Amino acid sequence: MIKEDLEAIRAKAAEKIAAAEGTDSLNDIRVALLGKKGELTSLLKSMKDVAPEDRPAVGKMVNETREEIEKRLAEAKKTFEEKELEARLSREKIDVTLPAARNRIGHPHPNTLALQEIEKIFTGMGYEVVDGPEVERDYYNFEALNIPANHPAKDEQDTFYINKDILLRTQTSGVQVRQMERGKLPIRIIAPGRVYRADEVDATHSPVFHQVEGMVIDKGIRFSDLKGTLEEFAKQLFGADTRVKFRPHHFPFTEPSAEMDVSCFKCGGKGCRFCKGEGWIEILGCGMMHPKVLRMSGVDPDEYTGFAFGVGLERIALLKYEIDDMRLLYENDTRFLDQF
Repeated sequence: MIKEDLEAIRAKAAEKIAAAEGTDSLNDIRVALLGKKGELTSLLKSMKDVAPEDRPAVGKMVNETREEIEKRLAEAKKTFEEKELEARLSREKIDVTLPAARNRIGHPHPNTLALQEIEKIFTGMGYEVVDGPEVERDYYNFEALNIPANHPAKDEQDTFYINKDILLRTQTSGVQVRQMERGKLPIRIIAPGRVYRADEVDATHSPVFHQVEGMVIDKGIRFSDLKGTLEEFAKQLFGADTRVKFRPHHFPFTEPSAEMDVSCFKCGGKGCRFCKGEGWIEILGCGMMHPKVLRMSGVDPDEYTGFAFGVGLERIALLKYEIDDMRLLYENDTRFLDQF
């Protein structure tokens, strides 16, 4: 009786496997025949009715039936998987003759390009590039630069205060003070970085912008050294024919102080739209280090002298690449940035 049942299960399995339409169907067949409640499993429960001497032979027949069904299922599954893979490859085949999709590769921002050029010029003169905190103490941003409380220069550099002693720096001059406090002389540095002022946004102003300040402290430094350094900087940046002009000015931390103009590199100083007909373009402020600033930072002004200068990085980028609106640098419009 059991033998006939096993033959019926084998025949039923062969018929269902042959009619299966996919791997999901094969799984249903496996459960129906070999699962915990499957037909073959149910048949095993009747083994208790088989005579003890016949049980080994019957058990062997049951195992052979299970192995045969599992073999048929495995063969059918392999066939279906091969067909599915062929169909998938056919659907997803790639035409290797088509041009590959090009990756969009970024490039340096105009500010970065200008900064890299400035750093290259000054490191070529033996300067070190140093950095400092953007969240600064009032002392380093103002007091140590000869700008005490209630000084008018504080109004000109209105900034963002965290509390009465902590602020977002308005200039990178604090980096220079920190370098002097280290006491390692002589000093030749430039300090590029982001600065903050409470300015309205327009074509030439932003509450967040960048500065590059420089400082030299050594024995016997004179104003002629300052002029020679900045003239060489201007020639390397704007061209060998560039001329420079120094105009008297006032900065609390330098004495004497000056603003430096360069001859217009578009018209050669004749006057054009770019220089507003003046032939000259203002680019930076500079001067000899004030003795009080040196003394407050631990440097003896009777033994050491020095000079300092500061230039707006955005201003250099605007001039260098003939951009007429500072806001273009920050709007992240790829139609504009792709030009660089």
